[in-house]
Amino acid sequence: MSKPGTAEPVKLIFSLFAQDAGLINETIEKLSAAYGQPDFISEVMRFDYTDYYGAEMGAELVRRFVTMEECVRPECLPDIKLATNEIENAVASNGQRRINIDPGYLSKAHLILATGKSYTHRPYLRDGIYADLTLVYQGKKFCSLPWTYPDYADEKLLLMLGRIREKYLLQLKIAEQ
Repeated sequence: MSKPGTAEPVKLIFSLFAQDAGLINETIEKLSAAYGQPDFISEVMRFDYTDYYGAEMGAELVRRFVTMEECVRPECLPDIKLATNEIENAVASNGQRRINIDPGYLSKAHLILATGKSYTHRPYLRDGIYADLTLVYQGKKFCSLPWTYPDYADEKLLLMLGRIREKYLLQLKIAEQ
């Protein structure tokens, strides 16, 4: 019989994309006020893997990834997703989102994103929020899965997430001391 224990803290990560890089920066400030100081903010990069968001948010979207210095409990993910939905709604215009915020967490074993959309690989958490198993860590690298979005399967992004994981492992080691 297994003995239940507590999960390790996880690295909070956000993917933010919008037409306006300034709106992304303002949103990073809001996230910092809620979740502490970022310890990584990616460069601004084009978000052009899909046109799914084009009708709602327009063309030529840009994206940044942000991780927070303080690790969180994995069970906080639904609360964080609901809070980011509120931020999205607060800056919406005429019922259209101007920014998309995808929160998730990185652990030793995987990258989980929060979503409000059900699917076969997305277990229900609570309050209308599902966990999307996006990447797994195997063979000393993050690996995509058959359902991984193409942008998350991009080699450049996988390498960036690997560096974030290294920092996270260091944080865990320091916390143990």
